[in-house]
Amino acid sequence: MTRVTRSLPVLAPGPTEVPFVIKGYDEVVEHDTVWDEHSHPFHELLWNERGASTAVVGARVWTITPAWGLWMPAGTLHSGSAVAGTWFRASFFGFPTTSSISGTPVAVEITPLLRLLLERLGDPGLPGHSRAATEALVLDVLAPSPRELLVRMPTSALLRPIAEVVREDPGDSRTLADWASALGVSPRTVTRAFNAETGTSFARWVAAVRAQRAVALLGQGWDVEAVAEHVGYRSASAFGAAFRRTTGLTPGTFRAR
Repeated sequence: MTRVTRSLPVLAPGPTEVPFVIKGYDEVVEHDTVWDEHSHPFHELLWNERGASTAVVGARVWTITPAWGLWMPAGTLHSGSAVAGTWFRASFFGFPTTSSISGTPVAVEITPLLRLLLERLGDPGLPGHSRAATEALVLDVLAPSPRELLVRMPTSALLRPIAEVVREDPGDSRTLADWASALGVSPRTVTRAFNAETGTSFARWVAAVRAQRAVALLGQGWDVEAVAEHVGYRSASAFGAAFRRTTGLTPGTFRAR
């Protein structure tokens, strides 16, 4: 399948040539697409109408879906990717806005109210006073989500082989003890390294990687049983329990949203 790479400039935070408070953009990507590292002079809210995409800031990898978006502050270097057929949306916030929810990237739940307000701003016939009122409501309801589909990638020489294999094949069944034996170190050494580099345990890190892959496959229309097998769970029920612990939703609920 054709893969397209897009390059965008690296721009510092600052006023834009055409002032706006909130401006929307959307696109259905025809091919698997990668965006090289770039930054915007304005804040950006990334979310999807259909499918899943990723955004990368340093060693942090977020999955963006119709349920969870990502707030990207002005001037933040980031890259991204989306598979063919993804319908992604972006809302650009003029810099500075009257309110910024965070100075660092954070997940944002795309609630029905927030979605409705953002879609309303896409109406070209919306009167000026209505637009101003809707923009004010968007700024008022924007808030960080308590949940996010985030994986912090370990970068040390010790953990890099594990990260590369699991990211490529989330169904890999090797345990922490298996990896420690293969790398010639103790399980305690691997445990300490994972906690230090990712802020979580090996098991939770693997569960997060599996959840990210599962979200992408569910977004492409895979059934729950096939996704469960692909990402390494022995049954759909075990997969559903793990998915819910990570995302707060059942696989079926996520597909419906």
